[in-house]
Amino acid sequence: MVAAARLKKAQDRVVATRPYASAITRVIGKLASEASSDNPYLRNNPSHDRVLLIIVGSDRGLCGGFNTNLFRFIEDRIRDQFSEQQKNGTLDLVCIGRKSFDHFRKRGYKVKRSHIGFFDKLNFDAAASVMRTATAEFLNGEYDAVHLAFNEFKSVISQNRIMNQILPVNVSENDTDVSDDIDYIFEPSKKAILESIIPLHLNTQMWKAVLESNASEQGSRMAAMDNATENASEIMRQLKLKYNQARQAAITTEISEIVSGAEALSN
Repeated sequence: MVAAARLKKAQDRVVATRPYASAITRVIGKLASEASSDNPYLRNNPSHDRVLLIIVGSDRGLCGGFNTNLFRFIEDRIRDQFSEQQKNGTLDLVCIGRKSFDHFRKRGYKVKRSHIGFFDKLNFDAAASVMRTATAEFLNGEYDAVHLAFNEFKSVISQNRIMNQILPVNVSENDTDVSDDIDYIFEPSKKAILESIIPLHLNTQMWKAVLESNASEQGSRMAAMDNATENASEIMRQLKLKYNQARQAAITTEISEIVSGAEALSN
């Protein structure tokens, strides 16, 4: 019941955020396609020798396979894409939530920062702070790429596991409005608008990922607790049946003994 109440609030926040995040992504795509290559947010090193991975997990358990499935997905992706970086020690992790920190720290991954208790007071400033730090490290040349992994809310009982590159900004054609052939006039300039809107875009993507993960967690917890309640009820039903069977067997045995004793006395 608690998870269901929290899920409604989390779901409303996700639904309210998605249109804005999608719209700002389209704007970034239109500007980035015509921007110069010297934009620091768009610089792309093909080698990607140094990678930062931000993982959004949860602080609490009792939410079914919410964390387990995500962590297994991330480890598979690391083996496929970042095995060399992991071997060379150039893959750093930022873990949001106690569960993600405990999981990857115990398995020998290089955890650079952790944010335990992040979801106790979930707000935009906290999410933006995480992204601002990662962005500053990317702009300073500490990393060649920054990736973000989280559970995307699909329904109460299912989530999509997502791992996207957020830096350098790489907007695919699917994210842009290809049918828009209007020749816009940009003031003061495309370059100035792009430089000011990209940080907002990054903060929004981080905030959206946190909200998606929070809604997915509450949905998973509600389903897990509902299954636990059903399983407990089934166990109680089976135990009651066994108790009644044992009680009936004891009564039958006692009656048989009384009848046998009565017959013995009569003889």
